[in-house]
Amino acid sequence: MPILPDILQPGLDIVFCGMAPSRVSAARGAYYAHPGNRFWPTLYETGLTPRLLAPEEFRLLPQWGIGLTDVNKTEIGRDIELSKAAHDPLGVRQRVLTFKPRFLATTSKTAGQLILGSACDYGLHTETIGDTQIFVLPSTSGAARGFWDIAPWRALAKAARG
Repeated sequence: MPILPDILQPGLDIVFCGMAPSRVSAARGAYYAHPGNRFWPTLYETGLTPRLLAPEEFRLLPQWGIGLTDVNKTEIGRDIELSKAAHDPLGVRQRVLTFKPRFLATTSKTAGQLILGSACDYGLHTETIGDTQIFVLPSTSGAARGFWDIAPWRALAKAARG
């Protein structure tokens, strides 16, 4: 049983894919819910949402063309705490093929590497899943603050809205 439900439907511009919910997200029943996570402010700052959303409002995202999923739907915690056996990058690929968003955007390099099957850089990749383009983004987690760069997020927003 998934910790958090996928927010997926046909016609989305972007599906954001993380690794797994944090302990705080699982406890609150909402994506990217840790107070130190920059996900929601970044969506607003890049113009992907018209206002700053609270994590508990995640079900509203499809009205702005946005969906959510995770590589690991059954565990919680930091990447290092997750079991490799519960990672399901093929499941993510299948969901993308089913719902056909314009972009799949991983919210960490680790998720990007699992989905792409190899080391990767931030930004837009040449590999696609069907017609879906893949962006690898820096994590918004406070624990990954040393890798934070909003530039790839701005590039995604420009591509999605342009």
